[in-house]
Amino acid sequence: MAKCAVCGKGAHFGNNVSHSHRKSNRMWKSNIKSVKCMVNGTPKRQYVCAKCLRSGAVERA
Repeated sequence: MAKCAVCGKGAHFGNNVSHSHRKSNRMWKSNIKSVKCMVNGTPKRQYVCAKCLRSGAVERA
């Protein structure tokens, strides 16, 4: 699973809980996009989460 190159956000794990309270494993995937951004003055393709894109933490190329 891809991780955000800026904040390190990745997948989160927990349980599905049914009405009878039986539990099974589940996974939440973060909203991670492959974007071309500037790294040390050169454009590079990285995985970045949508929160970092909205906040302006990365400069798009």
